Amino acid sequence: MKAILLGLLGALFFSVTFILNRSMEVSGGHWAWSASLRYFFMLPILILIVFFQGKLLPVLKHLRKNPLDWLLWSIIGFGFFYTPIAFATVYGPGWLVAATFQITIVAGSLLVPFLNQIGKVSKKIPLASILISLIILLGIFIMQFEHASNVPLRNVLLCVLPLIVSAFAYPLGNRKMMQIVGDSLTTMQRVLGMTIASMPLWVILAVYGGVVHGAPSTGQVSQSFIVAISSGVIATVLFFYATELVKDNPSKLAGVEATQSGEVLFALIGEMLILQTALPSSLTILGMILIIFGMILHSVYSALSTRRAMRMIETHHG
Repeated sequence: MKAILLGLLGALFFSVTFILNRSMEVSGGHWAWSASLRYFFMLPILILIVFFQGKLLPVLKHLRKNPLDWLLWSIIGFGFFYTPIAFATVYGPGWLVAATFQITIVAGSLLVPFLNQIGKVSKKIPLASILISLIILLGIFIMQFEHASNVPLRNVLLCVLPLIVSAFAYPLGNRKMMQIVGDSLTTMQRVLGMTIASMPLWVILAVYGGVVHGAPSTGQVSQSFIVAISSGVIATVLFFYATELVKDNPSKLAGVEATQSGEVLFALIGEMLILQTALPSSLTILGMILIIFGMILHSVYSALSTRRAMRMIETHHG
């Protein structure tokens, strides 16, 4: 339950991404700056935090020891995760981007056999988690179907397709780095390492943004700073810590990843309060309810599977 609550808290802070990215887009900011500025701000903040914890040297040593692994999985886990989210905000409101990103819940479960290996024993896809995730996918489909009736199909595809990439990249990069690092680094150290290793991509994006758009506005810089603190540092660390607590249990891990569904509700409320967006249609609200209902089912299933596992252990030792 602790991991689920941490995941929900992370979802609250992460929803700031969707709200402010949309705000920056509406104000004329370029998506490449929205993506790169967040990580430029995260870097010095994380360096300071880890330095004052006295844990900076092990991160640098680990990076020097496995540079290619860090580069590859950090660019996937951070770069291929966040760049599509910033891009998709051009073609849909923040709450819709947040809703569609919930495909990551299914993606996380599908990746289990490929990533969660202890020794040579491969874990199976948690089918119950996949079935519950289908409820969430139905909710996403309803919301996107409603969106498609109001905008050109091109806009729908440019919103959905990048988010499918993002949805798989986030758990893939996160879990691969957990495997590579093991217990040698803390969550904060790992987030810092991934931020440093993904820097080449953010520099390229910033150059691209500068060429096609020019320098970012003061408003975009300040909002990117807020996103960096709230989503980049607080939410990322909370979510990574939550996944580490349950990393050896596929069902519980799926439950933690399901807490990201809370971002949808938080993003909708935030956009209505900050950007004065209208309340979505009843069909869209139905889709949202299905997503949140699926999240709750994931949490319940996670708790029940834990209880069952504990009973089996007690019976075995008894």
